[in-house]
Amino acid sequence: MRKLKSPKQRNLWFERLMAITATVNLGLVLFDMSYVQWRDFYYRRIPQITYIYDPIKGIEPHRDTKKYLETVTELEQQISQTGLNSPEVKIKLEEMKRLSNEMIDSNPFVGAGKSGSLEKIKNRMREHIGQESAKRAFATFWSQMYLSEHGWIQEINFFNQQIRPAIATNYYRKIGENGEFLDNFWLIDLPFLIIFGLDLLGRTFYTKRQKPNLSWLEAILWRWYDLFLLIPFWRWLRILPVLVRLDQAKFISLHLVRRQIHQGIVANFAEEITEIVVVRVINQVQGSIQRGEITRWLLQPEKERSYIDINNINEVEAIAGLLVQTIVNQVLPKIQPEINAILRHNIETAFQQVPLYRNLLMLPGAKEAQIQLSEQLATQITTNLYIALVSAIKDPVAAKLSSQLLEKFTTVFNSELQQKHVLREIQSLLNDFLEEVKINYVQRLSQEDIDQIIEQTRQMRSLRP
Repeated sequence: MRKLKSPKQRNLWFERLMAITATVNLGLVLFDMSYVQWRDFYYRRIPQITYIYDPIKGIEPHRDTKKYLETVTELEQQISQTGLNSPEVKIKLEEMKRLSNEMIDSNPFVGAGKSGSLEKIKNRMREHIGQESAKRAFATFWSQMYLSEHGWIQEINFFNQQIRPAIATNYYRKIGENGEFLDNFWLIDLPFLIIFGLDLLGRTFYTKRQKPNLSWLEAILWRWYDLFLLIPFWRWLRILPVLVRLDQAKFISLHLVRRQIHQGIVANFAEEITEIVVVRVINQVQGSIQRGEITRWLLQPEKERSYIDINNINEVEAIAGLLVQTIVNQVLPKIQPEINAILRHNIETAFQQVPLYRNLLMLPGAKEAQIQLSEQLATQITTNLYIALVSAIKDPVAAKLSSQLLEKFTTVFNSELQQKHVLREIQSLLNDFLEEVKINYVQRLSQEDIDQIIEQTRQMRSLRP
């Protein structure tokens, strides 16, 4: 049985089709933008292109230079029929002299921006004839005497190889009613604009359906880069959505490019953002200290504080109680041997400092007794301390006494802090401390090697499963 393609596969094929379409359109745009500059090349190498595309750009043969070349062709035919010295040929040669003078005087190349071609023609003719004047050089060249002496075949071959191509590439470009050169590329571009417009419209409806909280404008801007495909001017900007579409269609990979762009943006703004954010936070804290808001909040009774409690639990007290229970019940029993060793060492050191005790150590068996006594004292101290801590947690009376002690400590501490000179000094010290943080640390933070930080972040992401 034939397998049905998954929606993801169908979407990939659609993305590839649209990417190919956008790439073809971009190729036509770039060809159109470069056509005038490259027309001479196309005319000489691939003349079929100029026959097709010249009307699109409003280009047609210039009537003066076209007439000049047609007259040369007529001259060639006349010579082949009646010979070089016939009266009919003499008339044609006089006409060629007249047309050459008109071409030099009127410069029909200027309209196409090809005045350099006329100078090239004049220089080649002067060098070929050996005359300093281009008009006299052309007059000499188009004379029966000169052509007879130097050979008609040889001279007409020189003209067709060196002069005719430069004249033939000249053209006249029509001007529209807006004063600009006529350009009908929009006729080629219009079908693509319709396709891209329908594609953007469909994607906008899809985005709006998937994310109903977005406005229609936000849904359109969700793929803002596709708007460049619909702009009839600055068409070269279409290279951006084309690259994005080629990446989405998996024809190319822009991962490295995106990473470098992101790194460049972050590197340019990270230093300024870091300074702004940190300094702003410190300034807000300093303002709160200077206005006395922090000290008033700390000294204010807990019931009077404007604080929103979402679970009727004092999280700080709960966390502190949990930590104390963990330390007493789990941590202290496991580190009791190490605590005993520290106490035993301190007890032995204390005994060593007593002169009478040092004399007693000289008695037989005194050293062993001292060691046993130190171990018993250390064990007894740690055991009693552990029992006291456990009873303080489990015994309601001990817990109540501890609570009373903490409450009394807090009351006395707050009372002493409320002395004006103490508050002023604390506020001044805190303000000065934060000012020193801004001066000594914020500037150093902003001067960190941003590229190194970004590289470290990238390494951390690569280690994630």
